[in-house]
Formats: sequence, C-alpha cells, structure tokens
Amino acid sequence: MVHAMSQFTSRPWVPDQVETYVREVAAETAAANPAEVAHIIDALIARNVAIHDRECFNLNPAANVMNPRAEAALAQGLGSRPSLGYPTAKYEMGLEAAERIEVIAASLAAEIFDARFAEIRVSSGAMANLYGFMALTAPGDKIIVPPAKIGGHITHHNPGCAGLYGLEIVYGPVDAAAYTYDLDQLRDQARRELPKLITVGGSLNLFPHPVGAIRAIADEVGALVLFDAAHQCGLIAGKQWANPLDEGAHLMTMSTYKSLGGPAGGLIVTNAPEIAERLDKIAFPGMTANFDVGRCAALALSLLDWRSFGTDYAATMVAVAHALAAALHDAGAPVFGVEEGMTQSHQFALAAGALGGGQAAAKKLRAAGFLTSGIGLPVAPVDGDANGLRLGTPEVVRRGVAPDHAGAIAALFSAALKSNAPETLAGETAALRQEFGGLYFIHRDA
Repeated sequence: MVHAMSQFTSRPWVPDQVETYVREVAAETAAANPAEVAHIIDALIARNVAIHDRECFNLNPAANVMNPRAEAALAQGLGSRPSLGYPTAKYEMGLEAAERIEVIAASLAAEIFDARFAEIRVSSGAMANLYGFMALTAPGDKIIVPPAKIGGHITHHNPGCAGLYGLEIVYGPVDAAAYTYDLDQLRDQARRELPKLITVGGSLNLFPHPVGAIRAIADEVGALVLFDAAHQCGLIAGKQWANPLDEGAHLMTMSTYKSLGGPAGGLIVTNAPEIAERLDKIAFPGMTANFDVGRCAALALSLLDWRSFGTDYAATMVAVAHALAAALHDAGAPVFGVEEGMTQSHQFALAAGALGGGQAAAKKLRAAGFLTSGIGLPVAPVDGDANGLRLGTPEVVRRGVAPDHAGAIAALFSAALKSNAPETLAGETAALRQEFGGLYFIHRDA
C-alpha cells in the first residue's frame, strides 16, 4: 500500500529549515513504493561513498575509515541475534560463538589500553560517558567539566547526559594557551565547590592535559577523575600520548570510530575493580542487556590493527597534523596556538573570527571538497557561530596522506578559504584526492 502523505507531525522546537527538509523527504518516502524507496537508499549510499572515498579530503577529526574486514563483520548476522548475560551463562541458546567474540574483543581492548578491565557493551561514546557518570556519581552531585571554549563536549554539560542524569555542572577555569584547565584556579575551585568528579578531555585536544596534577587536586577534595578519550584514544593506543590511567585517571571513556578507526560505538576502560563492578552492573542487567555482537567483532578486528600498526599510525597522524598546520600557517591561515607550537596531537584548529565563523567556514570548504567542522576556542566569540574551525588527520592518514603531502593539500585548502567561489576548486580537490585511494595501517585479508 502506498501512503499519500507522511505521518510526521510538525515539531515547533526544531529549526524551520530542518523541519522543512525532514517533512519534504518524509513526504517523498511516504508517496513512493518500497522498490522506489530501496532504489533511493541504494543511490544515497553510493553518493555517500563518492563524497568520502573519491571527491573530498575528510579532515574532520571525528571521522575515519574502517578496515574492510572489520566493516564486513557488521553484516555477518551477529548483530541481529540477542546476547543477554555473561559468556557461558547466556539467557538465549546458540551463542557459543558470539560469546567467545565478546571475550576476545574485551581482552584486546584491555591489552591495547593497558587496562585491567574493559567494558565493550556500550553503544556510543556519549553512552560511555553516561555509564561513567552513573558509576562515579549520584544525581545532585557537583562535577567540574571543561567548558566548550577548550573543547568540552556537550555530554559533560547541562544539555547532555551529565545534566540529564541530574548532575550539577561547574565549568572549570581555562588556561587558554595550553587549551586545558588552569591548575591554580582549578585547585581553588575544587576546594570551594567540593566536586565528586572532575572530567578531562573533549572534542579538541591540542596539547597533553596535566592528568597527574588534576588527580592530585581531586585527591585533596575526595573527587574522582574521568578522562574522555573520544578523540584521543588512537593516540593513547598508539603510545603518542601518555595513558591517562597511568597518570591517575580513575576511568577512561571513548568512542571507537574516530581516531581508533573501528565501528561506531563506545568503550570504557579502568584499573579499579570497584568501578569495573559498577560498570558491569550498569551494562547488565541494567542499561545495555542485549548488545550488538557484530560491532564487537568489528571492534576486535580493528584492535588487531592497533596491536600491529598502532604506533606508526598514531605517530603519522601527529606528524601530518603538525605539517598541515604549519603549511596553512605559512599560507596565512589563522592557525590557533602558533606560539605554543599549534599542536602535539592529531588535531589542530583555526581561529574562525576572520572566516565568518567555524560552521560558515566549514560550509564554504565543503563546496571545495574539504570536510571540517566548527569548534569552540578561548578567543573572541562569533555571533551565531562557533569561533573555531577544527581539523584532524585520522582518515586522511589511513588513506595514505603523509607529511610531505601537506603543502599541496594546504594550498588548495587556503585557496578555498580565500575564494568567493569555492565550488570552482572542487574538481582540483577531487583530482588530488584520487591520489590517495589505498588503506594503510590495517591487516589485509589472508
């Protein structure tokens, strides 16, 4: 049966342009028959492949490309079967193979992150943070978190899971040059506010965070420390950044698809048995129960790449980020933190005030074939937009970009920023992008 119109009801809380788009697509979907909708979906999948695999340089640090062998595991019939309970003690029968995959994935996660415990049954980095908040705090507790101007993620803030869980959010003081907390002010704030938790890390990380010093401050006031490694997990796995657990963090949360290059999902690691027990009970019988074993298989295969190639991959990400930041600076782009060395990470940022705002610049760059996103920086605000533009190297490095390619990429990128017609550069960008069609730092099929 073909439906003449969408069943969607207007949502006044959604921006008008979003709602208009959603209703147009929904109406088209409702008016088409199943075969037509399937054809549309197939075409959109192909278009997405063209954008990311042929036409554009993906410089969004939240993006990566999976090992095809790991990606194939998502379509092997694992995820459609329930997996409720502990391995060897599942509620449903026939899970002998699935539960072994579960154990292998958790074992590899603990190995790669030098942790005693790993919780893999987490659907996203945001949910990993929620699990962490639930394990370490109670509703009504105060927590100190990084503000957006130093990359603090919304999951740590009032609109995100921290606020939804009922935590009282206190924004930590900023050391603008180091793009992290100001330690002296943090100590005073912690003594005054008496938080139960201090969180570290976020959506942009340029220089190492002083985790050990933050742990010392936390110990003074009886607080715990959570490190959000959603973006930095690859650098930690690849030994390019110190392991926050070794430096004193009680818990480390992360996404598994960003710098780690695995499937979409979350991961939590800790060395504290009492915290691991709380996380275990939150996952089962609590909030996860059944979970996607296909994702666990894909994660396990992805982590094997880190066992073999992680150090080289992470080091190359950092080297390319620094080379690209330096090349853009030389081309006149407003790179943030030049006096501090721009970055010691796989990420860097541009101050976006002169670019019309971070998201405005990202849209302009998209027309030229570069994928980026806005971010907060401790600089003058931009009305109605982010004041920074965030760039990262996980995907381009896995595609084969090396430091000596930075000059050519930066030249096109800089030209797009300056152009009044960036779309005219899209063909040149796509041609350069075609030089990077391989996949690196992965195990191949035998």
